[in-house]
Amino acid sequence: MSNIALATAAVALLSAATAPALAAPAKNIVIVHGAFADGSGWEGVYRILTKDGYHVTMVQNSTVSLAADVTATQNALASQDGPVVLVGHSYGGEVITQAGDDPKVRSLVYVSAYAPDAGESLQTLTAHADPKAPAPPILAPKNGFLLLDRAKFPAAFAADVDRRKARFMAASQVPLGIQTFTDQVTTVAWKTKPSYYIISGQDRMIPPTDEKKMATRAKSVQFEFKASHAVYVSRPADVAKVIEKAASK
Repeated sequence: MSNIALATAAVALLSAATAPALAAPAKNIVIVHGAFADGSGWEGVYRILTKDGYHVTMVQNSTVSLAADVTATQNALASQDGPVVLVGHSYGGEVITQAGDDPKVRSLVYVSAYAPDAGESLQTLTAHADPKAPAPPILAPKNGFLLLDRAKFPAAFAADVDRRKARFMAASQVPLGIQTFTDQVTTVAWKTKPSYYIISGQDRMIPPTDEKKMATRAKSVQFEFKASHAVYVSRPADVAKVIEKAASK
């Protein structure tokens, strides 16, 4: 081998040895649930990912304010050893947009989620929602919190989920703080991190047309499934596959 070839090989070996940890495939998955739900609905996805060797952390955010939920997500990220794929469903997409600038975050996965730009909030995004889409059955606020109409929850949120399970989800829904509607995003992680977006073609909470617009604006790799807003419950294998695709890049 020539001296030039030896030198080239030595440089390649040195570069590989000193490459940053973030160059390795991500084995850590952090999932942020959305409004009117909690992390327990992700058990199906969790089981698939852990079986495939991933370390999965569920963020049980309060959905009281964006700042509080970003802090909860940042705390979860701080405990991770190595690069992370940060996943957000519904309102959780707003949380990962703000928290996703953490250096540990390799990429973002939006699951039927809001992907706001700087200065946007749930209030501004819903105000410009597709007027042809059905309105979510949100009840009048009580003591600063919102809930979905329990009788209409299954059809609006989880139309393709087993009826008994959908009714349980309605009964166990987590109240959403009104403040989350007006809190504005100030940091936009999708502008600097690769993103993936799962569009639920039969979503009756966030119009699929709006999901496509947000995914296109963020230049996300898009996947569309014939599913409800609760796609992570009804199609856990498909959701897990997209997350693993993000982790492998």
